[in-house]
Amino acid sequence: MWRISIPREISILSSKILSPTTPKRYAIIEACLIGLVSGLAAFLLKEGAGWLGSWRISESLNAGIPPWIFLPSLGLIGGLLTGFLVERLAPETAGSGIPQVKAALAGEPISLDFRVAFSKLIGTMFTMGSGLTLGRQGPTVQIGAALAAWISRWVPTSPNYRRQLIACGAAAGLAAGFNAPIAGVLFVVEELLHDVSGITLGPAIIASFIGAVVSRLLGGQELSVNVTKTIILETVQDRLLYAREIPLFILLGILAGVLGTIFSRSIIAGSKFNRRVLKWGLPQRMAVAGLLSGLVVSLLPLSFRNNTGIRELILSGELPWQTSALAFTAHFILTAIAAISGAPGGLFAPSLVLGSALGHLVGSWESEFMLGIGQPAIFAFAGMGAFFCAVARTPITAVVIVFEITTDFGLVLPLMISSIVAYLISEKIDSKSLYDQLLKLNGIELKAHQSIDSILDQLKAADVMQRNVETLPNHLTLEQVIEAFGKSHHRGFPVVENGKLVGIISQTDLTQISSRKLPDQTPINQLMTPRPITVAPDDNLTHVLYLLGHYKLSRLPVVEHHHLVGIITRSDIIRAELGQISGETTQVGRHYEPSYIAYQTRGPQTGNGRLLVSLYNPQTAPTLLKVAIAIAQEQNYELECLTVITIPYSQSPSETPIRLTKSRRLLQQAERLGQHLQISVHTQIRVAHDVAQAILETTQNEHIDLLLMGWHGNKSSPDRIFSNVMDAVIRQVPCQVMLVKWANNQIPDAAQTDENFNIASCPVLGWRRWLVPVRDTLENSVAVQLLPALTKLSISPHIRLCRVVKTELSQQEIKDFQQASEDLSYGLNTDVIFTRICSDSVSEAVIDLADKDQCDVILLGASREGMLRQVIQGNIPEAIAKNSNCTVILVRPAIQK
Repeated sequence: MWRISIPREISILSSKILSPTTPKRYAIIEACLIGLVSGLAAFLLKEGAGWLGSWRISESLNAGIPPWIFLPSLGLIGGLLTGFLVERLAPETAGSGIPQVKAALAGEPISLDFRVAFSKLIGTMFTMGSGLTLGRQGPTVQIGAALAAWISRWVPTSPNYRRQLIACGAAAGLAAGFNAPIAGVLFVVEELLHDVSGITLGPAIIASFIGAVVSRLLGGQELSVNVTKTIILETVQDRLLYAREIPLFILLGILAGVLGTIFSRSIIAGSKFNRRVLKWGLPQRMAVAGLLSGLVVSLLPLSFRNNTGIRELILSGELPWQTSALAFTAHFILTAIAAISGAPGGLFAPSLVLGSALGHLVGSWESEFMLGIGQPAIFAFAGMGAFFCAVARTPITAVVIVFEITTDFGLVLPLMISSIVAYLISEKIDSKSLYDQLLKLNGIELKAHQSIDSILDQLKAADVMQRNVETLPNHLTLEQVIEAFGKSHHRGFPVVENGKLVGIISQTDLTQISSRKLPDQTPINQLMTPRPITVAPDDNLTHVLYLLGHYKLSRLPVVEHHHLVGIITRSDIIRAELGQISGETTQVGRHYEPSYIAYQTRGPQTGNGRLLVSLYNPQTAPTLLKVAIAIAQEQNYELECLTVITIPYSQSPSETPIRLTKSRRLLQQAERLGQHLQISVHTQIRVAHDVAQAILETTQNEHIDLLLMGWHGNKSSPDRIFSNVMDAVIRQVPCQVMLVKWANNQIPDAAQTDENFNIASCPVLGWRRWLVPVRDTLENSVAVQLLPALTKLSISPHIRLCRVVKTELSQQEIKDFQQASEDLSYGLNTDVIFTRICSDSVSEAVIDLADKDQCDVILLGASREGMLRQVIQGNIPEAIAKNSNCTVILVRPAIQK
């Protein structure tokens, strides 16, 4: 992908211009653009689905194939192909799309982009063309939201503002689908957000109206109500609601509420049956749904092959009640079958057909038995709103959407009565809407007022920032800056002068100047970034997170009146989010309570030292124990096995109830191994707020000489070298530290270690080929010192020592290393060879050599500064461990006090 580099000043200026806090005219432009593309997408969907539907109807009449063969075959083939298309392009577009948009607006990681919009457009078009009884209005909501999310990536936006744009797109999509702009906004507020404060209404209304206007100009009215319009004008306009009709509209609401809830429950029950019993994929489900739909429709009257046509016939009020009853029954079954399959298509249009048929039945009964006071068409329109409300649980939207379709005030009161009653009945029977239940079926349960954006809006930078900031004075030189980076785990420092922030210097800055070969005495003001991007203490975390993401930063200084008062990182924001979600109160300068020993066993104190092995992963713990036992046997160490159970900061370690079953089982296995191999084993389970805290306390209390830990190879946050725990341990633990990062294909099975395990006869994962990079002499290498213990884990190990240099070694240095290699080979009783490599990159040279020799293990020694140093040349141990395909063992010597 091409990247255009622009000066920092231009980038900052464009950010200010396009910021969500800029004047409203930019929001208006964005809203107009979203409305325009949503309207065009709705028009394309309508035209495409209409053309395919017309082709299906005409071919069923003129193809010369009986409809009971043609329609089921078309449904089978069309459903199968559409299912494959959706499954390959965007599986998240299955179903109506409303639940996905609702989850995205609540902060769930749901994909919304152009790929989703395109897949939904094509999938819905083919679904309707295949004859499945679903609508296109629900999908336009997801299409509009996806297009809005795609547009939001063109300009820098904060997470909260991006959410606003997605809501605008959803409103514009529904408005374009129904040509009902007010209903589009109301639906977003009423169903998707449940809170009018969660959306800026101005841009949403503009996008909704633009979408409706574009769709209407290109595609005409949503309903061709030429026939019904005349009837409505004659029967509704200037007509008061008769008191004797009110019970009938209440009855209609009751029936719509009950039947709408049954309709929703049937879809949920069918979806559960598909997942738990049939376990079919989307193509198979859609193929069966298309086959059944085509078969049923081929047996019905010809008018039933056009869903829009049957709805308009019902609304005309001229159909006999038998046809309305048949239409309700057929659409109920066919829509449920299609929705259960997961086909991309909406339930809005089918709900309107079902409601109109139900209302027509009630209106026909009223016309026949109550002297024809009302008209069936009026009850049909009222039934549309009532059934829609029972399914979507949006009474206001239901009233407005039917009103906007008919533009007749005489229908408002009947609509309100029926819709409110239907809503109350459906809520009484089942409190959750169909969309909430579908989300729960997918493992997503939304909680009110619990979105991440609302949490970030509530918290300020001052609430979570770190007040004790490591800074650099403005008089340092390049040599002193590199030394400061080497002694710290931080990847950047603010530069201050008399307490005022004058710049910031990061590892990236040093990396960029490495090619310039500046002298060591270069002042820091020529290295740092002056006038860095900052935040104020009162800025909310949404704004802070936006700046971190847009400028790809790992930290931001917090400045008040030009004075540095703190610094905030991504890790601080993540901890704040987790604390708010779990009910904790974010506190600055939190005091950690000491860890609590919940379980402990003591063995005899017979060793010359003590090795602490941290066991937290049951899958890798047995093999980590083998490594620890091998070292303990060689150096006559006692073995201290530790597991840590972490709890929230709001709870006390000594007062929190915990379960110890799994941890005790793991430690008991270590005790059995120790007894079998005659090694003294001590075990303990600590309850703590932080794993690193518990390890530090254990090393101090138990006088540990060597700490052994496993590392999964991933960073917990971008401002860390290894991880939060590893960096803290490497920096503070005074004893020797060993980290083991397992190769992906060497992660062992926890069941392979038992009480009969023999360390001498059971090698660990076939570790035969060893690569040991050395920097100085072999006598000073902490990695070489551990070889006698570690090579006992292998059968006939083959060891290669290598030294990476930028210039060729002298002949005397080569002879010294070769002689040392021969001595080591004699001491280990195995083959040891020495290799020298000329390269500017130590990590790349070591990784290439390991791949070329197909090494099983890289054993690498480094100082504390070496393991955490990430300045100009980068972090060599972390780069080797992360990018190598084999197991990597990193060793840091004890810190001299």
